[in-house]
Amino acid sequence: MPHNLNLSYGTRKALAVHVGEVAGNEIATLIQQLAAEIKELKRNKVNVTRVVPAAIEEDENQLAPQLEFEHF
Repeated sequence: MPHNLNLSYGTRKALAVHVGEVAGNEIATLIQQLAAEIKELKRNKVNVTRVVPAAIEEDENQLAPQLEFEHF
């Protein structure tokens, strides 16, 4: 994983100054890991085709508002 994935030196420095060097480095590392994970998820994204017929979906949409007001 690239060490400075989308984080500039200024960003890392600001984190270190405002929350401390150790915590800033942990936050920067976490942000980098999350960015890498998002990039991986986007790369592996697949399109999903719904298999529910439109008529059944419309019936469910009409029932949804009624179910919101029922108390169990």
